[in-house]
Amino acid sequence: MQTATRFFAVADVSRETPETEPGSAASVFGDRVDLARRFTAALIAQGEERGLIGPLELPRIWTRHILNSAVAAPLFTGGSRVGDIGSGAGLPGLVLAIARPDVNWVLIEPMERRVAWLTEQAQDLQLENVEIVRGRGEEWSEGSVLDAVTARAVSALRTLIPITAPLVRDGGELILLKGANAANEIAAAEKTIHRFRLSNVRVEPIGEGMVEEPTRVIRATVR
Repeated sequence: MQTATRFFAVADVSRETPETEPGSAASVFGDRVDLARRFTAALIAQGEERGLIGPLELPRIWTRHILNSAVAAPLFTGGSRVGDIGSGAGLPGLVLAIARPDVNWVLIEPMERRVAWLTEQAQDLQLENVEIVRGRGEEWSEGSVLDAVTARAVSALRTLIPITAPLVRDGGELILLKGANAANEIAAAEKTIHRFRLSNVRVEPIGEGMVEEPTRVIRATVR
């Protein structure tokens, strides 16, 4: 007697439930919060499919990614031109462009599919303060002209400094979003910091009282 093999349809449980917008989002973005909502909704809808974020990021999309990036907005000077190295999904570049329309943002990203995403979002959200450059930071051809450079989750500080510092004008800043290990990264990058003549290198926690885990930013002046 043969035993029939039965196959049952199993619901796809791999996609996690997206995080509900925290109450602090309105405080962080102010009158720009609707744009932040639209960007977040697009990232939730398309991010996994387009290889921008993983499914496990959805339950913390606001706190871990959107607000983690946005709380750095007050660190940038109005009217300045700021580069975001390895902008990827637009974290932090697009988020900061939403939060700070008075700053000009240059999103530098080498991967074509991510450049396509950044371009689509900048157009859909009508972000006139965004310029998108396809390439690596090492391929930047304009020289030391940016007022500041930022980056998030790109690489260790000692690797990131040679990529970012040459893009910044004399007296400009590196404003790099890091994790809990930021102080150790500074210690490990001591020789590189000296070689690129960075000064006033320090870690600043930002977003306390707005996000559960404050964003740690490594700031340094370029000379």
